[in-house]
Amino acid sequence: MDVHNKANVALSQLVVVDVQTKLAVVMAANDMQAVLKNCGILLQAANMLNVAAIITEQYPQGLGHTVPELSAVSPHTHAVEKVSFSCLAEPKFSRQLTRDHAQVALAGMEAHICVLQTALDLIAIGKQVFVVEDAIISRNPANKANAIARMRSAGCIITNTESLVFEWLGVAQGDAFKAISKLIR
Repeated sequence: MDVHNKANVALSQLVVVDVQTKLAVVMAANDMQAVLKNCGILLQAANMLNVAAIITEQYPQGLGHTVPELSAVSPHTHAVEKVSFSCLAEPKFSRQLTRDHAQVALAGMEAHICVLQTALDLIAIGKQVFVVEDAIISRNPANKANAIARMRSAGCIITNTESLVFEWLGVAQGDAFKAISKLIR
């Protein structure tokens, strides 16, 4: 696999993990607002640039469905329901994971549980994983920091929303650039 340390729009797939109503309300409010904003930017940019996106929901009967802020910006993306912490343990998720996309960008929650286990399993199957640090959250910031350290040491690339979407864009021109620039402001 030809691996670069830069996200490539033609090689990428976006996964937004478990940003659900009942889980969102137990997060620190300011941090959660930032994560919602950044996940929204990622989903909208992916849509504009034809990057395949998967949204997951951990046990929605108990934790609710994807927050309306994200459902609204990604109306054609149907959530994959799961009970396993790693998304890869859910066959429906694995079927949606695009084989010809070597890169997976991860966002969502909680960083130290579902995001971490998914990242480690993606690395294990040979994917290059970009963890979008400003688009992940845990109830306890220390758990998020620990998860980021573990993912980095496992080979994940730790990035941020703006870096990722501008790597996907590649150039500062065209309609997608103008639209995405407005999202970032």
